Amino acid sequence: MLEENYPIRTDLALETQERIGHGSGTIKGVDFSENKLENGITISTVHILTRNAEKTMGRPRGYYITIEAPDMIDNDEGYHREISVELAKIIRKLLPDIGKEPDENISALVVGLGNRAVTPDALGPRVIDNMFITRHIIKEYGKYAFGNEHVSKISGIVPGVMAQTGMECLEIVRGVVKETHPDFVITVDALAARNAKRLCRTIQLTDTGITPGSGIGNHRHALNRESVGVPVLSLGVPTVVDAATIVNDTMYNLIAAMNQSEALGTLTDSLESLDEAEKYELIRELLSPNLNAMFVTPKDIDESIKRLSFTISEGINIAFSQQE
Repeated sequence: MLEENYPIRTDLALETQERIGHGSGTIKGVDFSENKLENGITISTVHILTRNAEKTMGRPRGYYITIEAPDMIDNDEGYHREISVELAKIIRKLLPDIGKEPDENISALVVGLGNRAVTPDALGPRVIDNMFITRHIIKEYGKYAFGNEHVSKISGIVPGVMAQTGMECLEIVRGVVKETHPDFVITVDALAARNAKRLCRTIQLTDTGITPGSGIGNHRHALNRESVGVPVLSLGVPTVVDAATIVNDTMYNLIAAMNQSEALGTLTDSLESLDEAEKYELIRELLSPNLNAMFVTPKDIDESIKRLSFTISEGINIAFSQQE
């Protein structure tokens, strides 16, 4: 299998499903559904059901729900509000104990993963900056701290990265969970995508947790229910794409264009004789050693991270309060 020998970097289960399912959407042990809303937002659900499907997809069993919004990069507050509302609905779906109405007895710890000093990786910390943190207020003044409005206890933490702290994120989060006893942990992180068109236009939510850095081959200990001790909802947005993937897509488009040229027909036949794994390995060899480990991010990533951090924080705030 291509993914086993020549891993294409992606954190999105939807992209893995598309590649393995070859566009048919049918993979044994995986339920897939897609819902296109009137506002142009598409919500796709990949539900991995069996152990064999886990091996095929390379991901643990559970729900992977993806919000795709082509206009997410635009600075349209009304449109981003609609995305936040959909995000809140999915959070409540994946964390059913929240119920339809937020409860001040429910507590959640929001963890902003990533490196604040590296813009494409700063999404998690920026989301925490914009969060409506309520745990300390409710603990101090009780359930009537916000009047008649029901607001859950929300706390937040930015554990940083190992190079900054010398500790695994799991060690820090597990210690905080042990002391504060939240009902849920919600992690927010930047992801890697297979398709450049999905950069900063896609939000993935999963109830299986997260392995920080896995999308760029920098694996850390996983944050999930087994390791943390409470349910972990992972939320992320792809902000980088592997350079080899971009070149691979360019080669595909080049071959398509060369098919239209009689003069270049022989060369086209030679390239088309290579299967997908061989093409990808050829590209990685050509990119080595200087560009092999390079990841690419959009030129306006600063504005995108700022905008997305507000959209995501608002979605989480809505999920745990009556702001909708």
